[in-house]
Amino acid sequence: MALSAQQIPRWLNSIKLNSLITAAQLRSHYGRPGQTLLHRLSAQPQVSSDSGFLQWGLKTFRTSSKWNSSSQCTKSSGQEIDSAQSTMLPSVSEQPQKTPNFDSELSLEDLDDVPPLSPLQPISEQEAVRIIADPPLPPDSFTLRDYVDHSETLQKLVLLGVDLSKIEKHPGAANLLLRLDFEKDINQVLLFLKDLGIEDSQLGAFLTKNYAIFSEDLENLKTRVAYLQSKSFSKSDITQMVRKAPFLLSFSVERLDNRLGFFQKELELNVKKTRDLVVRLPRLLTGSLEPVKENMKVYRLELGFKHNEIQHMITQIPKMLTANKRKLTETFDFVHNVMSIPHHIIVRFPQVTRKL
Repeated sequence: MALSAQQIPRWLNSIKLNSLITAAQLRSHYGRPGQTLLHRLSAQPQVSSDSGFLQWGLKTFRTSSKWNSSSQCTKSSGQEIDSAQSTMLPSVSEQPQKTPNFDSELSLEDLDDVPPLSPLQPISEQEAVRIIADPPLPPDSFTLRDYVDHSETLQKLVLLGVDLSKIEKHPGAANLLLRLDFEKDINQVLLFLKDLGIEDSQLGAFLTKNYAIFSEDLENLKTRVAYLQSKSFSKSDITQMVRKAPFLLSFSVERLDNRLGFFQKELELNVKKTRDLVVRLPRLLTGSLEPVKENMKVYRLELGFKHNEIQHMITQIPKMLTANKRKLTETFDFVHNVMSIPHHIIVRFPQVTRKL
């Protein structure tokens, strides 16, 4: 039935009272932990009955508002009803706050969110003992000794017998060794030298003199060995030459060919004698040619030896080609002028010049 204008305020007061009671009941049930919103709503039968009563009141009020000419009463009633609905039912977007359970184990995803330990956080003595710290890098140094503890390459070179104190005296040598990787850059060169005939006990002395061989391309080294073999040098000859002159393999094929051609032409030796000469003194191929040219002039012009006599002496004692000029003239002056030994005797016994 329709409500009169006098009964509307009384009906609204009853709605307010029911709304306050319902809101108090919901708050008491929502305060219980461990229950979700759906469980709480399903556990409250009076919530649905009250909301049904509220919906019936709204319909009745809308019907009676058609008979009421006062728009102000309708607006105030609508605002009170909206506030009652917002008090009764919480928003669906609201999520109940979860209580963290610290007794359960952390998952892998949770471990990723754990902040790292602070370096200033105190630790126990047992934890401090288990910490393995890397050795500090050495400061700028002029000696390789400070880098040996930090470089596996240097450590293995020392075990091979390489004298780092001699290598570090050469500009750029230390930087070269520190940039090398033993397995990638050094090991293949060592295998090449061993195949060539260099023994393990000889590697240290060889690498101390020619550390720059590590910067050479391995194929170039093999090409130079193949060139010497093409000139009828045997493997034992090449091994002996490389052992006595470690820089031999650092010279290009063109330079080796020019050196062999020079001695064959300048000394007028045949191929076999030229080969025997450089095998006995391989540094003729690696050293400077100026002392050789100077001594050849001294023998001919100052000491008075003939060309064939010079050939015979240098094939017997190749070091006469690289002897010091001052010592050479002093020795000849003593043997020839003081001891009165003629030229042909000196040619037959050139050993008198072995102290040159």
